[in-house]
Amino acid sequence: MPSRKLSVVVTRRLPSEVEMRMSELFDVTLREDDTPMTTDELAEAMANADVLVPTITDQLNAALLARAGDRLKLIANYGAGVDNIDVATARQRGIHVSNTPDVMTDDTADMTMGLILGVTRRLAEGFRIAQSDDWGGWAPTAMLGGRIKGRRLGILGMGRIGQAVARRASAFGMQVHYHNRRRLRPEVEEDLEATYWESLDQMVARIDVLSINCPHTPSTFHLMNARRLRLLKPTAVIVNTSRGEVIDENALTRMIRAGEIAGAGLDVFERGNEINPRLKALPNVILLPHMGSATVEGRIEMGEKVLINIKTFADGHRPPDLVVPSML
Repeated sequence: MPSRKLSVVVTRRLPSEVEMRMSELFDVTLREDDTPMTTDELAEAMANADVLVPTITDQLNAALLARAGDRLKLIANYGAGVDNIDVATARQRGIHVSNTPDVMTDDTADMTMGLILGVTRRLAEGFRIAQSDDWGGWAPTAMLGGRIKGRRLGILGMGRIGQAVARRASAFGMQVHYHNRRRLRPEVEEDLEATYWESLDQMVARIDVLSINCPHTPSTFHLMNARRLRLLKPTAVIVNTSRGEVIDENALTRMIRAGEIAGAGLDVFERGNEINPRLKALPNVILLPHMGSATVEGRIEMGEKVLINIKTFADGHRPPDLVVPSML
């Protein structure tokens, strides 16, 4: 007799190609509405499934994981970041956690460069003027932005995405500087033409553009706090396509309003989709709805990673993208 198919619960709508393949391989329960599950719905799913496929919108903390049944053995996260999951508690309960790394590197790096250009060249402001009835036509001193060639880019977090940003920035003629918890190998540094700063404070004080590309962990929460934000030059701009919690959003808003920071491009926010209204009102800020990885190709590849992790686990092997607490 054929072996029993794994019971898999998916918490959000996924690309149709991914849902179709998942239905062929597993006994899957798909999400009809593209809305986050409630806490009780997540608890019910974890109590009755072998595998849960959550997304960043599902906060699986210790209290919720305590409601998981003995049946749940794998949380196959649809996303690279796992700060929405208490990985240590999951492992203590015998639940493996996997993610989808290396998929959204290029997409997120592209969006980072888009935001750098958007803020320095005032694209959002120009769009609003062109859409309004107030545009009086071209003028020599109108809508002056800044040239990015020759500017110093400081990258906070030089992992895969940070390195991809560095390569793109170099092609635009920017000077690349970086701070990372571990220094890159000399040959990688040389290839990227990147200058390492052991002191984040010293780097921040010297750069023209700061790109946040580090994950959210307890050690990076408000890493860019009010004190550190004040080290930025008044002409500097800050771009974040990583996690909103890395920046003290209230402090950033106050300083942009006061003219102490020239502008910002943000794809992520400290409180999810609850954006500070004062931040929304600033003309020199570009706000995006967490779309750094939002390409058709990227989202399908993320689903393929999830499928491989579940199928490998079902076959009795270690998922290739297994996450362990020591990695975080």
